Amino acid sequence: MENSILLNKLKGLHTERPPVWFMRQAGRVLPNYQKLKKEYTFHEMMSDPELASKVTLMPVYDLGVDAAILFSDILVVPDALGMEMSFTGKGPVFENPLFRTDEPSKMLKPDASRLGYIFRNIDTIIRNRPPGTPLIGFCGAPLTVLCYMVQGTGRDPNFPDVVKYLYTNKSDARILIENITEMTVFYVQNQIKHGVEVFQLFDTHAGLIPADLYHELFWPAIQKISMAIRETGTPFIFFPKGLGTGLKHITPDIADFVSVDWQMPLRHARELVHPDVGLQGNMDPRLLYSTGEEIESALEALVPFYREHPDYIFNLGHGLLPDIPFDNVKLVVDKIKRMNWE
Repeated sequence: MENSILLNKLKGLHTERPPVWFMRQAGRVLPNYQKLKKEYTFHEMMSDPELASKVTLMPVYDLGVDAAILFSDILVVPDALGMEMSFTGKGPVFENPLFRTDEPSKMLKPDASRLGYIFRNIDTIIRNRPPGTPLIGFCGAPLTVLCYMVQGTGRDPNFPDVVKYLYTNKSDARILIENITEMTVFYVQNQIKHGVEVFQLFDTHAGLIPADLYHELFWPAIQKISMAIRETGTPFIFFPKGLGTGLKHITPDIADFVSVDWQMPLRHARELVHPDVGLQGNMDPRLLYSTGEEIESALEALVPFYREHPDYIFNLGHGLLPDIPFDNVKLVVDKIKRMNWE
């Protein structure tokens, strides 16, 4: 694809400014999405190719971001592993969370065909997108996916049942992680076959456990998923939220770019992460509640860092929050495009 500032940045080419996109940009803060939400449920929008395409591309038109990210959910993999799930007003809920059984790994009934509708969605997005707009594919990393499968809901962000399970039953946990990883690899490879040009792996709960335990139990899975992406030549962005000093393990054989949460200053991340791995993100999404002047000042403060380290993609340290003002998100995109980064 020509004329994509995001793809050029990921290839290591010179760009006059950092590319800009947002996690959770497809929905939430967009007035046009809120209108659509009055007519359709989340699951209906995600399941219908034309609706999924419309929502995926909406932030490209409404915000002016440099890429679209697939409108979907990280919990489609557990669904393909045979876990019954429903999307409620308070988030996804599994009918039979795995903590209720002694050997959770034996409860799975994998059926990869349950992911087929997402590949049809991708085909439709590719057909409908404007020229020069890359499509970012994504999925949840094994730890984050396992959190919801074991506990059944994300209402307690500390996931006490998950942490207890990891410490008391490592042998079964490894089997469960392997099952999640195998389905994830299938999912990743087929997203790429259907046309996504960039892939981001979300590990929203990477900071739930100590970095050493994360490296012991989950790093082999990260390596396997990374290999499945990288061997296709597709640029790979890894987002291990809360991993802290574990960022030192992210080398060029793992990812092209690493997305940094707001707890980790960019300069500290730059010191930890291998110099050949680019950085993305870091701005606290809650900053977008503040005034336009404060937001612009924070963006201007990024310029010296970018001039020293141009291997940087603008994003937030996590996803957009639903009540962030649309105008402030638009201001960020417009300001980034106006500023003199060079």
